[in-house]
Amino acid sequence: MRLSHSGKVKDIYEVDSKNLLFHFTNRVSAFDVPMITPIVGKGEILCKFAEFWFRVLNVRNHMIRIEGCDKMLVRKLIMIPLECIVRGYLYGSLFERTKRGNINLGIDAENCIVASKLERPFFDPTTKDNIHDRPISETEILDTRILNTDELNRIKDTSLTIYNRMSKLADKADFIIADAKFEFGRDPFTGEIILADSIGPDEFRIWPKSLYAPGKLQDSYDKQYLRDWLIKIGFKKKVDDSVGDIKPSPPPLPQSVVDELLNRYTYVYEKISSSER
Repeated sequence: MRLSHSGKVKDIYEVDSKNLLFHFTNRVSAFDVPMITPIVGKGEILCKFAEFWFRVLNVRNHMIRIEGCDKMLVRKLIMIPLECIVRGYLYGSLFERTKRGNINLGIDAENCIVASKLERPFFDPTTKDNIHDRPISETEILDTRILNTDELNRIKDTSLTIYNRMSKLADKADFIIADAKFEFGRDPFTGEIILADSIGPDEFRIWPKSLYAPGKLQDSYDKQYLRDWLIKIGFKKKVDDSVGDIKPSPPPLPQSVVDELLNRYTYVYEKISSSER
């Protein structure tokens, strides 16, 4: 078994010609910058959460089985270079693009309300890049032949279906999933496009229903908690001001932030997984 790829949060090993082993590490990144402080226990929670979603969503996926507490054996796929984001609320980059008039959702840019619920979930794909992802239109996806029309429609419909199913389960546990990111790959033997990568608090925004209120930043039980802390100390501005691919060195995370982030990941997992039983 050899290391095939070491990403921001996962190490991927090639087991044989058909299978890979995902190791969910304790690493964490934000604003495309890997942090230097590990979140001990995070990998185990993310592995459990990914297994939970793959099991309950009733959508074809690449998971074979869990090995140990933080590893997952999966089928090797030819990954599609897209992050298929579904947004149910006007938040994050979608809110910023709407305010700037860079995207037309039928919402008045002057009066749009942060964290307001969209009339319907919005499919908002991005490129997949090791440095920085960017929004990509459905027209560009077709023009660059990443997908053909039938494939794009299938992935879009599947992403929206998964988001709606996740939202229903989260609602039972008194949470709101504001948005979620999915990845897909092709089976090299059949050509079938199936759900891949992982699903957890690194791939979605999740808010407690009891604290939700449009018009303000939301209390997040996902990686946004870390992003908010980095914004507060000015690190996000350093990232925005950086030139080219050179990113600023990340700050060490205080133990209070490490503990709170892990506690939130664990709490969300336990609440949602128990609500499905």
